[in-house]
Amino acid sequence: MSDQLPDEPDQPENRALPVLWGVLALVAVAVIVGGVLAVGASLATKATGLASDGEATSNSTQRGETLYLPTPSEVGSSPPITLSNGTEPELPSSTYSDTPAAPKSEITLSSDQTQVGAMEKIYLNGTYPGGDGAVLQVQQYKDGGWSDFPVNVSVSGDQFSTFIQAGQLGENRFRVVDTDSDKTSDEVVVTIS
Repeated sequence: MSDQLPDEPDQPENRALPVLWGVLALVAVAVIVGGVLAVGASLATKATGLASDGEATSNSTQRGETLYLPTPSEVGSSPPITLSNGTEPELPSSTYSDTPAAPKSEITLSSDQTQVGAMEKIYLNGTYPGGDGAVLQVQQYKDGGWSDFPVNVSVSGDQFSTFIQAGQLGENRFRVVDTDSDKTSDEVVVTIS
């Protein structure tokens, strides 16, 4: 009888105890991580403005507000300049003429560039007094006539601005046309090399 080892009745309980503590530790970590993520998400939505109190949400919904657009402001203080490679015409000695002068274009167009590389941006801007909201079609002079260039620009506060990219080498002439009234601007000349 001295060769036999005593029975250990507590051994199955000793094996289950570390597993139980491991499960409890995992649950505790999950609760803590979930709480941190919930607080972080709440702070992020408040910081980005995605969350608002119920009163503000119901008021903006009742008023139908969906988008805020800032009020347009002046683009610049200097008047637009049309650049040309041509020479200045000689002024006549007398300014009197029996024929009336051609009416000045209501739409002015200018470009900051007189020469660019192929497919470089050409910035076009101008004014159209009384044309707020009008849609202007950019046109290019080719093969003896004006053809639509695949760019439109809207007039905002009597001013407009856009850019185009062209690849036709040499001297290129551009203008804009009001798609409703067919009024045309003066033209700008840009050399593409």
